[in-house]
Amino acid sequence: MVKYFCNTTDIKSTWDHVVSAFWQRYPNPFSTHVLTEDVVYREVTTDHRLLSRRLLMKTNRLPRWAERFFPAGMSRYVYIVEDSIVDPVNRSLTTYTWNLNHTTLMSVEERCVFLDSAELPATTQLKREAWISSSIFGFSKPIQEFGLARFKSNQVKAMKGLEYALSNLQGLGIRLSVGVTLRSLVNKWHYEDQGSQQTGRRLQTYRGRAVRRNGQTGQGEELQRSTAQERRPNGCSGTQ
Repeated sequence: MVKYFCNTTDIKSTWDHVVSAFWQRYPNPFSTHVLTEDVVYREVTTDHRLLSRRLLMKTNRLPRWAERFFPAGMSRYVYIVEDSIVDPVNRSLTTYTWNLNHTTLMSVEERCVFLDSAELPATTQLKREAWISSSIFGFSKPIQEFGLARFKSNQVKAMKGLEYALSNLQGLGIRLSVGVTLRSLVNKWHYEDQGSQQTGRRLQTYRGRAVRRNGQTGQGEELQRSTAQERRPNGCSGTQ
């Protein structure tokens, strides 16, 4: 049995601003549990879509009853893979995330779609879905209930973090088109990749795990397919 969450939100900001803020939302005071973020793969396709794969490291305090499921010395950090596709033609940003480790205790998969609103001016529609499961025999149901409650709490913080990034952009008076944003992101990634060998070594192990999850080796086509395909049933018809 899997716990399902669905939520739709109207963000009172243009899609261009939301996409720009999405890449600049960390660090922020509402997401202190997000410790690091690193780009594993990035490509602009011939049809001008930006494909990205990032590795994030997060931490969350466990309730006392959950400590029994963690062997002594096991890392409390959670590594998250985030695949994303920015489509400036259809004005959509799609993200798909999942945890790499601690999957026996709890697996959380999330899909977000940011769309430029056709009905409301200067508004971006966000649809967020999540699937939470556990393989701990006899305790899967309470663990899933706990995971759902924590996910709801964290997604509220995530929205506040995005709004924080948006307010920073608007406060600076930045006016960015998505085309400029895509070019600057790719240039920034190449610059950081050249100058950070230590980060590259740290990513090597987890890049292999992330790619194996999709059965291929870091190619743009495969990343696009793994992110965009309907990996879960689409049952969201409104706010839950």
